Amino acid sequence: MPQTKQTNWWKGAIIYQIYPRSFYDTNADGVGDLIGITKKLDYVSQLGVDAIWISPFFKSPMKDFGYDVSDFYDIDPLFGSLKNCDELLQQAHQRKIKILIDMVINHTSDQHAWFIESRRNRNNSKADWYVWENAKPDGNPPNNWLSVFGGSAWAWDETRQQYYLHNFLKSQPDLNYNNPDVVDAALSIMKFWLERGVDGFRLDAVNFYLHDKKLRDNPMRRNDEPPAEGAPASNPYSRQHHVYDKTQPENLKIIEKMRALLDQYPGTTSIGELGDDNSMTTAGDYVCNGNRLHMVYSFRLLEGPLDADFIRNSFKTMQQHAPHGWFGWSFSNHDIVRAITRWGGETPHPNLGRLLMQLLLTLRGTPCIYQGEELDLPEADVPHDKMQDPYGIEFYPKFKGRDGCRTPIPWQHDAKNAGFTEANESWLPIPIEHLEHAVDLQEADKNTLLHHYRRFIRWRKQQPALIHGQINFVDADDNILAFERHAADQTFLLVFNLSHTKATFTVANAYKLVETHSFDVVLERNTLNLLAFGVAVFQ
Repeated sequence: MPQTKQTNWWKGAIIYQIYPRSFYDTNADGVGDLIGITKKLDYVSQLGVDAIWISPFFKSPMKDFGYDVSDFYDIDPLFGSLKNCDELLQQAHQRKIKILIDMVINHTSDQHAWFIESRRNRNNSKADWYVWENAKPDGNPPNNWLSVFGGSAWAWDETRQQYYLHNFLKSQPDLNYNNPDVVDAALSIMKFWLERGVDGFRLDAVNFYLHDKKLRDNPMRRNDEPPAEGAPASNPYSRQHHVYDKTQPENLKIIEKMRALLDQYPGTTSIGELGDDNSMTTAGDYVCNGNRLHMVYSFRLLEGPLDADFIRNSFKTMQQHAPHGWFGWSFSNHDIVRAITRWGGETPHPNLGRLLMQLLLTLRGTPCIYQGEELDLPEADVPHDKMQDPYGIEFYPKFKGRDGCRTPIPWQHDAKNAGFTEANESWLPIPIEHLEHAVDLQEADKNTLLHHYRRFIRWRKQQPALIHGQINFVDADDNILAFERHAADQTFLLVFNLSHTKATFTVANAYKLVETHSFDVVLERNTLNLLAFGVAVFQ
């Protein structure tokens, strides 16, 4: 059972995402493992975060690096064992760190026992556990739905003489949540891990569980319409309106069953990955009434520009459609180009990493920090012959996939493989430019981003307005993002210059500058002058 009965700890908590393959390797196979996470828990604890979200470590053929599960009840030997997992939970809880695990139950691996049985024939005990459909009279797939990873979302199976649905890789067949037995099986998996002591789940592809029963074609986007969320413009997937292959109203009933289970375990939580054309409006349905998700994990700030109007409008839309909902925000994760490169280019401004840190940690919601973000790691340029990601390999060179944000953490600048592994080489190469960002170098210099993270997080923990307070955006010039956070008798004004040029902002007399967390600013009476990517914190 979870080590606490505090039911709302997640509201405004700070979550640290660990991609286990690339965190720390202890058995010299070039791949990170659960023991590696346990050994580095003090590092995570010193950062000051409240919880760790761990990407999948279940048994898997690793076609999609753990997001293709072949056994939900066991740990892949690549990462360790159930005993290693139990030890990790115990050690994390001793340090008052919660553990959230990535629950990938929209689909399984095609090597899962359920699918092996399901594809055997049309009348076995698992025959209806996946989405099977007959071909059209001309032999083509049932409709025009596309896979996120390229090509049709339907794959032909010679044995069953039917197509099966796969919203992602061909080796990731979608489960059929119209079958109540599948729903029960998913709940049983979640209960197994809750009983083991996990504090909740990051629910992968949470709006994909159900599809249109009539299998209607998705409408195509006009040439003048922006691409769909969740895919690069080079991917044909981005040219459809995804109104029938996901985000069906019936999907919410599945979410309610999951929430009912979680409510039996006080102190647990859920954060659902909602990838949708209209995620900010759809999210309201997923976090309403207190009987669905605790939090929605939105792609909005992962895919949009670093632009004041964009951020303001995103939050206003959220407040309109989900006034009582709670969001999880991130600027980087294992699926997207690292923020420092995405928004800063090849030579990001020296202030950018610190600005992004303070912005992420002061927006209303629960911030998710991706491993290496605290080190100011840029996106790695992985050579074509070293690429591992099937998504990137499919769309190379227009889209290089996700390898660049998944390279291992550099722990020691002068050690073999940057201290990540004793193997001859790591599963993805560690770029030489990452060595200057290594943990040991940053530990030795109190002015590095790592120390800025630690100091700011320590301070934030003492500020109720920044944890659960309301947010009110303040009118400002184009390059300025300004907002108030307020709770009870505490109010902060935060001002961010999101540009390479100087900017000014007029401050009300009542506010006093918090100098310890402001940088590159000059306050002359009521006029605030901010240099490029400067930040001012007022109270």
